Amino acid sequence: MQLLGQGLVLMFSGMGIVYLFLVVLIFTAKFASAFVSRFDHILPQEAPKKAAKPAAANDDANVALAIAVALG
Repeated sequence: MQLLGQGLVLMFSGMGIVYLFLVVLIFTAKFASAFVSRFDHILPQEAPKKAAKPAAANDDANVALAIAVALG
């Protein structure tokens, strides 16, 4: 019975340490986010430019070409 009690104490203390670590991690991440956002104006990130789509060729010409290749 004593071994079971030690196991439970070890389990709850381990779970408590993990829970405490996760709480500290959350607060650290929030603090770091607020700290970095304060200095974001120094090096702003530019929005990525969208690449222009190439002009699509006539679909009828592509179909005719595919038929010619298949028959040829």
